[in-house]
Amino acid sequence: MDRKIEKKTWTWQRITIGAVIIAAVAWFGWSVYKDAGSSKLNVETERLLLDTVRQGVFQEFIPVTGVVLPIRSVVIAINEGGKVEEKFVEDGAMLTAGQPILRLSNPDLQLTYLNQEADIVNQISQIQNMSLLRDQQSLNLKETMLNIEYNIALVGKRLERNRLLAADQVISKVELEEMEVEYQNLVRRKALLKKTIEKDSLSSEIQEQQMKNSLDLMQRNLEITRQSLDNLVAKAPIDGQLSGLAAELGESISRGAQIAQIDDLSTFKVRVRIDEFYISRVFPEQEGSFLFAGKHYRLTIKKIYPQVANGAFEADMFFVGEFPTSIKRGQTLSVKLELSAEEQALLLARGGFYQKTGGNWVYVIDPSTGNAAKREIRLGRQNPNYYEVLEGLQPGEVAITSSYDNFGDKDVLVLK
Repeated sequence: MDRKIEKKTWTWQRITIGAVIIAAVAWFGWSVYKDAGSSKLNVETERLLLDTVRQGVFQEFIPVTGVVLPIRSVVIAINEGGKVEEKFVEDGAMLTAGQPILRLSNPDLQLTYLNQEADIVNQISQIQNMSLLRDQQSLNLKETMLNIEYNIALVGKRLERNRLLAADQVISKVELEEMEVEYQNLVRRKALLKKTIEKDSLSSEIQEQQMKNSLDLMQRNLEITRQSLDNLVAKAPIDGQLSGLAAELGESISRGAQIAQIDDLSTFKVRVRIDEFYISRVFPEQEGSFLFAGKHYRLTIKKIYPQVANGAFEADMFFVGEFPTSIKRGQTLSVKLELSAEEQALLLARGGFYQKTGGNWVYVIDPSTGNAAKREIRLGRQNPNYYEVLEGLQPGEVAITSSYDNFGDKDVLVLK
């Protein structure tokens, strides 16, 4: 006789399935509880740029572009116009100071010089003639003075004898009075002649000084004209290379026209363009450097041009110590302009995250979970390679430095 077999309600299969379901529900609940209040985003790791925060040497600097120029350039201008008669050198020649470049002709200037020279000869001749006349007049006055003094001495002695004779009544009183009158007349003439000689001497000195001044003025004018004639030969003002000479034989050049330029190539300077944002942080004697042919060279700012054009201003930097001998005029260099000294700091590599966060926060990877969580930080100075970390990060921590544009406002990035 068959016996009915009753099915068991809890088989081991049902118990296993139920345990699995309960465990899954529990894990889901725990995950929801743990992540309550935070949002996540799955991100592929290979699309990210990571950097390890580290302690290192930090220096604030900016890269600027510079152009190599001669240390000094002197413009050659024509002081006196004329026609080009002769060219001694060609454009690009290396010259020494004082070496002739070209010669001009100016007939009007040459005629002016000859006329002035003739005027000076005439003036000198007049001065010599007047000097002879003054000397002759002075000698005549002195001769007259000698005659008067002789007559005074002669009449004086006769007057003394006549006074004795008149006392003895040998001669009449009238004769004595006449001789006294003659003597007094000679004395008065001597006094008058003495004043005349003094005035003549003073007048001669004044006339002589005036004529000397006039002659000196004419000689200075002649010297100026002579220098103008010398200026018809254009010469190199310094040692250097001639550039820009385009004058041709027979060409007329006006006064003051620039004909060429001399460049001193004994050393060079670098003229850099700097963003106007840094105009308040750039000063004379500030230093920089650049790499050329595998070697670093130092520069220092010597002159700052305050004019701002197209959002930038310029400065001249001179070499400190040696300069590369193979460097050429017009060559472009990338110069690292230093804004601060080297010092120890906590460093984080520059990256696209800064545009999104403004340097206020960053995603930091948690080593225990492998995920990246948002963390507030504070950054300080920066250079083209690094940010200076002031707060929020420790050496050895890894942060995401690439762009955050695709992450939205997620608090946690699940890295895959």
